[in-house]
Amino acid sequence: MRQFNAGYDYFEGMEAEEILRAQSPLHGWETHTRAFRPDAGVDGVPRWADFADPLEAISGRARAHVRRSQAGMGPQNHRFTPDERRALDVLGLNADIDRRELRQRYTSLLRKYHPDHNGGDRGHEARLQVVVEAYQLLRRAAAFA
Repeated sequence: MRQFNAGYDYFEGMEAEEILRAQSPLHGWETHTRAFRPDAGVDGVPRWADFADPLEAISGRARAHVRRSQAGMGPQNHRFTPDERRALDVLGLNADIDRRELRQRYTSLLRKYHPDHNGGDRGHEARLQVVVEAYQLLRRAAAFA
């Protein structure tokens, strides 16, 4: 491992401007990760003035999300098997998609992770394989028959 790390150059192939941007302490802060987006995968930003304790606001949002999720367990979610629902999660899709949306998402993820679209970078091969397997399972799903 030490020998590999000694020969590894993160900045190999980067232009000077890209290197400066990558070395900046602010690099990466311009994007919101799912956990730190204002909606955080739940709903809009809580009205903090309505709560004496911030944890009440957070738990209230989580309870509302659970209620909405349980209410959404209708026939729409039963279109897919549990394996197919996991594949939908891999592709970042909801259960209310159609075949066209499935194909569009698959194509966009291929462009994102395929080495031919990343200057030969093979660092996303594992993720690409998972995406391809998920698509192969979903394209044959009975929900699209």
